[in-house]
Amino acid sequence: MVSDSTLHALIGAVVTVVFSFVPFSPVLGGGVAAYLNDADTSDGVRIGALSGLLASVPLLLLGFLLFAIFGIFTVGGPGMNGMAFGIGGLFVLLLVGLVAIAYTVGLSALGGYLGAYFVDGV
Repeated sequence: MVSDSTLHALIGAVVTVVFSFVPFSPVLGGGVAAYLNDADTSDGVRIGALSGLLASVPLLLLGFLLFAIFGIFTVGGPGMNGMAFGIGGLFVLLLVGLVAIAYTVGLSALGGYLGAYFVDGV
């Protein structure tokens, strides 16, 4: 059975994904997760970070899709220039993916802290 913390983190991840068009939506998702869990600040940070990690799954799937679409550039042509471009593209994609995951998890942890702060009564 899923624990309440995991369920609330999943709800926070859904909020993050649904409001992804809003800047800093991971803060909102992490805050919702911690607020629903009625957590103190240390648990709020943990639940918010878990929410961000769960919200990163669609981001990873989109990255894999982009790699599959643009992976055609790894096919070598005359002089193997295509393969060098493909490996460089893979490196850039991995770098952007890591930054995006750090952004999502970090801001969700911040949102978890703020959500727990609001639970304690501002």
